Amino acid sequence: MKRILVLGCTGSIGTSTLEIVRNMGDDFQICGLTAHSNKERLSALTTEFNCKSVLTSENNPDAIKNLLEETKPDIVVNGIAGAAGLLPSKTVLDAGINLALANKETVVMAWPLIKQLAEKNNAAVIPVDSEHSAIFNLVHQVNQKNVDKIIITASGGPFRTFTREQLENVTVEQALNHPTWKMGRKITIDSASLANKGLEVIEAVRLFDISADDIQVVVHPQSLIHSLVRTKDGMLYAQISDPDMKHPIFSALTWPENKETYLSPFDLFDSTMTFFRPRINDFPMLGYAFEAAKKSKSYTIAYNAANEEAVAAFLDKKTGFTAIPRIVRSVLDKDWTYEPRSFDDVFEQDKKARKLAQEMI
Repeated sequence: MKRILVLGCTGSIGTSTLEIVRNMGDDFQICGLTAHSNKERLSALTTEFNCKSVLTSENNPDAIKNLLEETKPDIVVNGIAGAAGLLPSKTVLDAGINLALANKETVVMAWPLIKQLAEKNNAAVIPVDSEHSAIFNLVHQVNQKNVDKIIITASGGPFRTFTREQLENVTVEQALNHPTWKMGRKITIDSASLANKGLEVIEAVRLFDISADDIQVVVHPQSLIHSLVRTKDGMLYAQISDPDMKHPIFSALTWPENKETYLSPFDLFDSTMTFFRPRINDFPMLGYAFEAAKKSKSYTIAYNAANEEAVAAFLDKKTGFTAIPRIVRSVLDKDWTYEPRSFDDVFEQDKKARKLAQEMI
């Protein structure tokens, strides 16, 4: 039986993880939980799963480290949203524990340091994003040396068919109404602006050690194909399933095995799949991400930090939807050629980018 600790247990990733464990009690056991501030929900889940827990907003930075030592998990699911998820990822890998990673910022902000830490402590980083989970499994199937291109699918969000003029007037409520996925507020806005896909491009470059020039993004509104790889012989290989985050979470929890699942298999009948080129001129956050991925250094940190600040301002109705890429562009136009050598360096660059974004807002 595999022991699982869930960071961010009340969010969408944490909730899906717990649902898997409820259905597969013979295979998995929840040994620990954390939540940011939802004390009532955390207490109820702690009772249900009879495990240790901490509320991170009330505890010091050592709380997760202490929880790891107490619970001794086999794998940790990091479902914490935003830059706040980076240090918990570091803490897990410091302990030499396998990390099922749903926190994009860990890779976008600090992958060179995270990769070094994982290798040093012989711990695996298993992606939980549906796209990177698909790529991770496909690359293992076809062998990394045979991969020519990685093709990341995007739903296109709720504004896929909007004109540039319509985009100027979209509301927060419209942006939060995603057509295929049920996610947290920040990631839903990122999906609408294609910033989420931009972050995934940066992730793919780093996780799979591939040039940004060898990554393509295709808009696939049905969200049934989660990503594809093209091998050197020109063949395309795709991972297909219903748009349900329990599939990639299950894959990460069972890795390196391929276990039988209780989840319903995908039915090809009566399914339609369509594909479109992304409108990068109207959704520039995707193009900015490719730029940041190529430049690397601290550009990826700046991209993420400026976007987080801009999205928060949009959700608070302080700025419009199309202000998000304008804010990010203004920050990226600064000098981000510094190469972080430590996690403190990463957070210093993050702080600098946020300050610039807030000034622009």
